[in-house]
Formats: sequence, structure tokens, C-alpha cells
Amino acid sequence: MRKIIGALIVLTFIGQAAFAQVKKPTIMVIPADAWCANNSYMRSYEAQGVKMDVPDYKSALQNDIDLLNVITKIGELMAERGFPLKDLSSTIRSMEQSSAENEMLTSSASGASLAETPYEQLLNRAKADILVELVWKLNVTGPKRSVTYTLRGLDAYTNKQIAAATGTGATSLSAETPVLLEEAVLNNMDNFASQLQAHFDDLQTNGREVNVEILVFDNGSGKNLEMEFGGEMLTDIIDEWMHNNTQEHRYNVSDATENRMLLEQVRIPLYRENGMPMDTRSFANNLRRYLRAAPYNVECKLLTKGLGKAILVIGEK
Repeated sequence: MRKIIGALIVLTFIGQAAFAQVKKPTIMVIPADAWCANNSYMRSYEAQGVKMDVPDYKSALQNDIDLLNVITKIGELMAERGFPLKDLSSTIRSMEQSSAENEMLTSSASGASLAETPYEQLLNRAKADILVELVWKLNVTGPKRSVTYTLRGLDAYTNKQIAAATGTGATSLSAETPVLLEEAVLNNMDNFASQLQAHFDDLQTNGREVNVEILVFDNGSGKNLEMEFGGEMLTDIIDEWMHNNTQEHRYNVSDATENRMLLEQVRIPLYRENGMPMDTRSFANNLRRYLRAAPYNVECKLLTKGLGKAILVIGEK
């Protein structure tokens, strides 16, 4: 009997250890663009001469106590299901602390400044795997109130929807908005969390989807993607490197000319060989190092656009 009990204890510890090693995606809860627009929390932003309206998360968090409480409540529900959280408010503070450094960052060759939208800055600073967009509407009928909500899980690298939940909660005479929302989403939260985990499990098996673009500096050097090394064009060399370094050799060459090569649906491993996370920049940087080394000796400049796209510009650093 003692042997049986001992064996059961050992199996229990093994099961707990295995469960603990199951990796969960990191998430960040944000208000949806529609909620920000409906509540006048948008601001204009100019990117390369194009005017854009983007959510003003900082102003929303400072002026809408319901938003802060609701995000906190949804975060609690996700934490109860074992999902690591990135806090929106803390991320915004971190962005502000580094803004002065970013303003001083320029290209060593051309002197160009860093171009990033506020949304891209948020994603780059948070490094979350999944964004949970939240929008809700308070329904008032006489003294009774209820909440209609929508949750959308978005892959932070591709902006593709990978989970969703929507519904309307029961009416109440006295409950506060965060409580109404909690009661409304509880019935669907386990299913929503399962959808998030299923997507992350797919990423671990098939790799994270990103895009890599190769461009050429117009500096009169004559270097382009049709340069040959040992009878092979540079496009073919890059193609072979992608085949050898993507997860399950999964990627798609969407465009290949002498001055541009676009690789889409590039599946990269979630982790490097040393166990550190692999992101788009680190993956593209491996390609940059490969091209810079002998026998190619091709100098490249590495740029990133959000979390999901890297750009290598050939010809100079």
C-alpha cells in the first residue's frame, strides 16, 4: 500500500511539473478602436504626410475610471486561467520614459529619424503575443442596467483575429459596470481562453507568422538582388536560407525583382536555441549576419515595422 501511495505521489508531482512547463501566451487587454472613437479618445497622427486617427489610450485611462476598472477585471479573469499579462498603463509609462531616447535615434548613413506610429510603439514595448480588444456598451432600461460586450483576441504580429466572444449579461438594479461585465463574460471566458491557447499551441508547432522584405539602397553602388555569388543570384541565396531556417520550411516568396524581395507567411520558431524568445527582428538579424559574412560580404541595414515585419535594405548600414 505504501508503494502504491508513493507511486501516486510521484505521478502527481510529474503531472504538476508537466503542467507548469506548458507555455502560455502573454496577453495585453486594450480598448477597441470603436470604443475609443465612440468615447472621443482618438488623436490625429501624421505618418509620412498621411494623417491618421489613432486611439489615445493614455487619455482614456486617465479620464475613464470604468475603462481602468474593466481592463483590470478582464485581466484578473485571464490571470485566473494562467495567462501572463502585460499591463497597458505600465506599458504606456514605459513608452514615455523611452520617448526621448527614440527622438535622438537616427540612421548613421542618412540621418533619418525613427518612424513609428504610436500603435507600433505600444506593440514593440509590450512584446505581447496576443492583444485582447474589448468593447462594451451599457444598456439602460429605466432603473435596470446590463452590459453588451465583445472580446476579440488578435495575434499581435499579424493582427489576425484568433479568438472571439460576445454576449449580453443579466440586468441589475445596482451593480457597477465592471461587475456587470464580469458576470456577462464569465460564461464565455473559458471558451475564449481555450481559443487563445489553441492558437498559441499552433504557433509552437508551426511557428509564428511574420513578413520579411528585402530592399536595395539607391546609392549608385550597383548592388542589387540579382548579384551573383558562385553562379547563384542573391535572391536564390536568400530563398535557400529561408528554407533552412523557417519552421517546417514554411514561407512564401510573393515578389522577387532586382530591387525588391517580399517573403510573406514566414513561420519563425517561438524560441531561439538558447531558449530566449525569437521575434521578427532577431530572425531577420540572423539573415543579416549570414549575408554580411564571407563569401557574400553584403552589408545590410535592418529595420522593423511593428512586431510582425522586418526590412533588410541592401547596400549600406
